Amino acid sequence: MKQTFTIFGACLLGILMSACTGNNKNTQIVEEERIEQVKTRIVRFCEISREIEISTILQGYETQNIAPSLTGRIENIYVEVGDHVHAGDDLVRMDQNQYNTTRLAFGNLKTEMDRMEKLKASGSISQQSYDQMKLNYDQTIESLKFLEENTYIKAPFEGVISAKSYENGELYGGQAILVLTQINILKALVSIPESYFPMVKPGMKVTLKSNIYKDESFPATIELVYPTIDAASHTFQVKLRIPNKDERLRPGMYVSSTIALGEENVFMVPYQAVLKLTGSNERYIFVNENGFAKRIKVQIGERFNEMIEISAPEVKEGMEIVSVGQSRLVDGVKLNVIK
Repeated sequence: MKQTFTIFGACLLGILMSACTGNNKNTQIVEEERIEQVKTRIVRFCEISREIEISTILQGYETQNIAPSLTGRIENIYVEVGDHVHAGDDLVRMDQNQYNTTRLAFGNLKTEMDRMEKLKASGSISQQSYDQMKLNYDQTIESLKFLEENTYIKAPFEGVISAKSYENGELYGGQAILVLTQINILKALVSIPESYFPMVKPGMKVTLKSNIYKDESFPATIELVYPTIDAASHTFQVKLRIPNKDERLRPGMYVSSTIALGEENVFMVPYQAVLKLTGSNERYIFVNENGFAKRIKVQIGERFNEMIEISAPEVKEGMEIVSVGQSRLVDGVKLNVIK
């Protein structure tokens, strides 16, 4: 009785093992015969208009603090905040005592210098005496010029008075008396991602838009491309020159700048065809290679509606990219392309 039970148990164990072995074989066959139903599209070059759109803040093309190099009493300020001035217009007159004293001294020196010239011509004085007088005369000319510029202060360029810190009769103490800002021409500094550095050149045209003038655009030009890349932000700066003859734009305004980089041929694929590896920023696609799925790592660029730009050394024109069913694929799986 005990022996019969042992034989029966051994037979049962053999049957179970056979069944398990059979299931593994069936599973293996299913895996080997796995076929995924997909739809594909042909990869082709598309011509796109490359543009960069970046927001920035307008600045006066030139801004200068009006501040004399000498301390003293302010006799008269000829302008107020908001006044438009032209280059050479009078802005401020400082205390004139020092300038007038030096001007009188220069008049006497000039008379003396004329006399020394005649004596030198006749050989009545030594070269050393003449040179000493000439040095004194030249130094006085420079002093008079310096005092004139810092007593009668004029506008260095056309602009608008944007700040005023003193009133007539006050003692000037070092802070700028006025601030002059040029607004008939504006500038803006724009930070652009480093990947565009080879494409951006001085002289390129830029279009500006402001929420204040919703249906209008304003022209600008790239005047300067800064030669270095910021290591922290991976951007570089460009300086825009913005004509503003009618002065509708003002320093401090927030605008959107669009830089047209020209036409370019790139590979465009459906946006949903590009997959992202979980836990990283890696992007990839699947292509149909002789009936089997091949995974290719790609870099993505700009998106245009439902299409996105991709680039990779392995991507060639005419390839079949999987556009439907790609989320179920693994590298090497057999494909059945549904038309």
